Amino acid sequence: MRNLLYLALGAFPGALCRYGLTLAVPAGTGGLPLSILLINWAGCLFLGWFFAVSPKSGRIPARVRLMIGTGFTGTFTTFSAFTVDSVKLLEGGEAGTALLYMLLSLAGGIALSAAGVWLGKRTMRAGRAAG
Repeated sequence: MRNLLYLALGAFPGALCRYGLTLAVPAGTGGLPLSILLINWAGCLFLGWFFAVSPKSGRIPARVRLMIGTGFTGTFTTFSAFTVDSVKLLEGGEAGTALLYMLLSLAGGIALSAAGVWLGKRTMRAGRAAG
């Protein structure tokens, strides 16, 4: 039961951040869902970094990792909006934009996840060197 509380404590601000960014980021040119693309990219970078740092540090309890990793980042990012936006673009005759969106989402997400892991490893090395 306590895990559910930690999950909810992370999910609420994650959802609010995503909602706020969808309002703040203007729609992309040519129908590209720019806000969802940027949100998912940011989530990939952060989650890669967070999971590279958190298990190894021993300073972040498992429940806090659940709250931040699954709760916050899980509600901040959105695979379902990505897929629905892709289908809507295809149904609207925007096959080129849909393909671009899918490729940018997938390739960018993988690259940013890898960059996050790399940054996390550098963070850990810098922390060991300083301490």
